[in-house]
Amino acid sequence: GGVRWNQSQHCRLLAALLPDQFQMCRRNLEVMHSIVRAARLTKSVCQKTFADMRWNCSSIQRAPDFGPDLLKGTREGAFVHALAAAAVPHAIARACASGELPLCSCGPGPGEPPGPNEAPGPGSRWGGCWDNLRYGLQLGTAFADSALKSGKEGTQALRAIHLHNNAVGRQVLSDSLATKCKCHGVSGSCSVKTCWKGLPDLEEIASDLKSKYLAAVKVTHRLVGPRKQLIPKETDTGTVRETDLVYLANSPDYCTPNAQLGSLGTQDRHCNKSSAGSASCDLLCCGRGYNSYTEEVLERCQCRYRWCCYVVCKRCWHRVDRYVCK
Repeated sequence: GGVRWNQSQHCRLLAALLPDQFQMCRRNLEVMHSIVRAARLTKSVCQKTFADMRWNCSSIQRAPDFGPDLLKGTREGAFVHALAAAAVPHAIARACASGELPLCSCGPGPGEPPGPNEAPGPGSRWGGCWDNLRYGLQLGTAFADSALKSGKEGTQALRAIHLHNNAVGRQVLSDSLATKCKCHGVSGSCSVKTCWKGLPDLEEIASDLKSKYLAAVKVTHRLVGPRKQLIPKETDTGTVRETDLVYLANSPDYCTPNAQLGSLGTQDRHCNKSSAGSASCDLLCCGRGYNSYTEEVLERCQCRYRWCCYVVCKRCWHRVDRYVCK
C-alpha cells in the first residue's frame, strides 16, 4: 500500500517478476501501483465470486505463490489467469481516467454524436471522461503475456492455454465497455444528457468469467499441419473457440485436504441448509454431513418511518441457525 514506485529497486519487491516483466516494471514505474492494485483485487473478487463453491479461490491466498492446483493447467487456473488478465487493463484504464497516471488521461472518444442505440433521446452528447481501455489493454497485454511469449514459463502446452485464457479475459473486459449517461436539466429533468463509455466493476467481469469457467473446454496441444494448436480433447478435432476458457488437467475434487494436489478440503466451511445449489450442505460438505449451532446476532428491527424524512430502528438480538461441514 505505502510503497512508492519511484525507484527501480521497488520492482524487485514485486515477487515472481520474470526478467521481461522486471524490465517492463522499470520502464513503467508509474503503472506499477495499478498492477499491484489489480493483483489485490483479483484475489478478493475471485474469493467473493467463488464463496459458495468447493473451490473458493483459496489457492491464491499467498499469490503469487499459487497452490499446486493452479500450476497444472486446471479450469481454476484458467479462471484466475483470465480474471488477472482483465484486472490489469481494468485498473490501468480507470487510473488513466482518474488522473493518477501522468502518461495517459481520459480514453479517446468518438468525434460524432451518440447513435440512436447508444445515447437515446434528443439533446444527448458524448462527454465526461472515458475509462482509457485502449491504453490499459496495450500495457496490460504486454505485462501479462511477456513472460509467456518469451518461453521461460512452464511447458509449451501450459503457455498456450495461459495465452488463450488471458485473451478471453481481455475480450470479456472489452465487451463490457458500455455507454453510461448522466442527466442535466431543471429539477431532475433530462433535457440534456451527457454520455461516455465506462467499464463495470471487476465483480461483473468475474461473474461472466465464472459462466465460462463452468463451461470450460478440456484441450490437448498437438501438431495440426505445420504448427501446434489447442484441440478440444473430447472430439480430438476442430478448433477451440476464442470465447471459451480452456484447461489441460482435471482438478482435484476439493472435498478433502491434499497438499500435493492443492486441495484444502471443505471441512469447517459454512453451508446453506435450505439451498439446492453449490452452497448446499449436501454438495459443499461432499456428503459427509454437517454440524449445526445457534448464534445470537444483533440486527435492526421494528423500523418506523419518521416525518420527514428518515427511518428510526431499534436493535434486537436474534437467534440464527448456522451449519458447518464435518
